[in-house]
Amino acid sequence: MAKALVVLSGGQDSTTCLYWAINEFGRENVSSISFDYGQRHKIELEAAQKVAEIAGVTHEILPINTFAALGGNALTDNIDVQQDVDEQTQLPNTFVPGRNLIFLTFAGAWAYGRGIEHLITGVAQTDYSGYPDCRENTLSALEQTLRLGMEYNITIHTPLMNLSKSDTVELAERLGAMDAMAWTHTCYNGQQPPCGECSACILRAKGFAEAQRPDPLIERFKYFEK
Repeated sequence: MAKALVVLSGGQDSTTCLYWAINEFGRENVSSISFDYGQRHKIELEAAQKVAEIAGVTHEILPINTFAALGGNALTDNIDVQQDVDEQTQLPNTFVPGRNLIFLTFAGAWAYGRGIEHLITGVAQTDYSGYPDCRENTLSALEQTLRLGMEYNITIHTPLMNLSKSDTVELAERLGAMDAMAWTHTCYNGQQPPCGECSACILRAKGFAEAQRPDPLIERFKYFEK
């Protein structure tokens, strides 16, 4: 059967995509990859490793710390995460220019050398912060570029592209991802338990609330606090 590589950030969306890939391709045909790109909060890499372990798939971390040298955003620099950004007129300072493009290019190169023809990423153009590298037209163009640039029949899958956060919660539940979801990390401020105030935390909480499901991550910390 065909093999698949999941770009795993350790967050809610990529974890859902990991279980989607397992359902589509079979656990034995799925592997995962994360990137140490100079992010301030290494906890997301720990989360990715834990999620991969729970899911029973292999996991690799590639060092690509150039983004830290480029700087200028709240995920790599010591800059406060902006709140209440008008996403219709400006990108939030959590946008790391080119990040998804670079991730998928490295993932494609990794896949090429291992005979993997399917890449899966958790980007979405619905409930997201206006990031242009999360849009369907961007990913379609990148897929074509990778195919031409490597002369390799690679396909980029975006299972969440047109789903809301509540849709994603419901999909994760159907796929059996909730145990792993308890170990994911979404908070832009790198806090555990999550801060509940940054845009990522607010969006995640909104999705679980609309789906009328408890967030396994929040439930885990409630249990530990007891």
